[in-house]
Amino acid sequence: MSLSTSFRPRIVEALRGYHRGRAMADVGAGLTVGIVALPLAMAFAIASGLKPEAGLWTAIIGGFLVALLGGTNVQIGGPAGAFIVIVYGIVERYGVANLLISTACAGVLLFLLGLFRLGNLVRFVPVSIVIGFTNGIAVLIALSQVKDWLGLDIAKMPGNFFSQVQVLGQHIGNVNLHALGLGVLCLGGLFLWPRLFLRGSPVLRIAEGHTVRSFARVPAPVVALVSLTLLASLLNFPVETIGSRFGSIPQQVPPFALPEFSWESVRLLVTPTLTIALLGAIESLLCARVADQLATDPHVRKHDPNQELMAQGVANFVVPFFGGMPVTGTIARTVTNLRAGATTPVAGMVHAAALALIVLVAAPLALHIPLSVLAGILLYVAWNMGEWHEFLRLRHFSNHYRLLMLGTFFLTVVFDLTVAVEVGLVLACVLFVRRMSALFRTDPIPPEAPLQGAAAPRLAWRLHGALFFGAAAKLDPLVQAIEAAPPGVNVTLDLRDLFALDTTGLEGLEQILKATNQRSGVLCLSNVQEQPRSLMERSGFSERLAAQAAGAAASPPAHNPSSAETPG
Repeated sequence: MSLSTSFRPRIVEALRGYHRGRAMADVGAGLTVGIVALPLAMAFAIASGLKPEAGLWTAIIGGFLVALLGGTNVQIGGPAGAFIVIVYGIVERYGVANLLISTACAGVLLFLLGLFRLGNLVRFVPVSIVIGFTNGIAVLIALSQVKDWLGLDIAKMPGNFFSQVQVLGQHIGNVNLHALGLGVLCLGGLFLWPRLFLRGSPVLRIAEGHTVRSFARVPAPVVALVSLTLLASLLNFPVETIGSRFGSIPQQVPPFALPEFSWESVRLLVTPTLTIALLGAIESLLCARVADQLATDPHVRKHDPNQELMAQGVANFVVPFFGGMPVTGTIARTVTNLRAGATTPVAGMVHAAALALIVLVAAPLALHIPLSVLAGILLYVAWNMGEWHEFLRLRHFSNHYRLLMLGTFFLTVVFDLTVAVEVGLVLACVLFVRRMSALFRTDPIPPEAPLQGAAAPRLAWRLHGALFFGAAAKLDPLVQAIEAAPPGVNVTLDLRDLFALDTTGLEGLEQILKATNQRSGVLCLSNVQEQPRSLMERSGFSERLAAQAAGAAASPPAHNPSSAETPG
């Protein structure tokens, strides 16, 4: 495998047969997504404890690189809501400089995962764990926005759940009614706006026409941002804004700067680095799968998970040098891009260019945006991010599924995502072993009518399922039955339904062979499947089985009822 054959961005083949119609569709979709990304990028950065320009340039630089180098046709990269809690915790504990180092190191890990074609490993994470931590992150995002939504005067929010609840409870009596009013209008408008223009709605019945349909295409966050900022400015509301908290937003590309780097810092940042890499991989590939399911245009092919991880790796490695935050695939913006008509990565590149143009030209206007409005947008994002209906469907699933999902959810909320995923994966493995061991069973085969003159007793069982370390103990009753049998016992194991065998299971068969030898009997295996047979031959078990049969044939009893069987 060479790098040249592994690294193949989707844009190379997506531009074959490219024509003016598809180009216009991509440009239109890119402009739409660029406008949608503006408030979200600033909101995600502010909620993460960073300046708004960190989110903006992450969306611009990271979004461009993900589109240019990625393995999907329509994915939009940038800062994501799922990273808010992670980034805020890293900034609070390690500082912004170490966040940049962690992000760059995570980029290297993501690139290596894709280069060595390990992208499909992410799919091994059970869906119950994904739903659990997604809902948990949504709760934490919503909780982190209560301060600005209510306009509370809190200098700095703590990073853990119980401390946040305690601080909010201590200041709940100092609500800024102007900020709360803007936040409620924002949140209500975001829920209401898409429903105003549904077919059969009163708005369409009263005002039909091209203008109304065009107005309906304006994204709800943009409508809320512009209208409520104008309202707060015209009425001179005493609310905190981007300008009052962060000052001006630079109208130039941030300078390339190397973060202060040392191997000692990298060693201390192993856990944050792994967290960013794991969450980035899961989010980006989950987003790509959603896009695959929604795409109807024949030009939009299924994603390449390994190429996508390499693109995410490059983006996360480069963005920190411009003061950015972690990059991943963003589901809301990707779906917007797809529904706006995008068919190639050109749309993602246009989205980045459009966002850069807005920042370079109109950055001063963003200073007047009330933080309570951005908090309302993030509360809406948190609501849409969570799969709340899965809690109602829990009664239809097994206790294993409920334990994994609820356990991951509560661990994410109370502790953090790293602990939740680690415990969740360990628990998933334990529960899987338990379930697979429960599926393995041994059924006794009723003895056939004895042949005339037969003297040797016969024991027979049929083995079902996978005989592995979690189920090997179920062979103990067989060994005990053989040890209690009369001398010369002949044992038959029918393995037609045994589809998997590991070394611990093979050790159990060795114990059966040993017990049979001690009773001067013969062990015969019939209908052995390919995988168990391969392990038996490689381990020498087949040779020992054949040697036992040969020894019995050299000094046969008066009659050997197993002579019709084929040992091994």
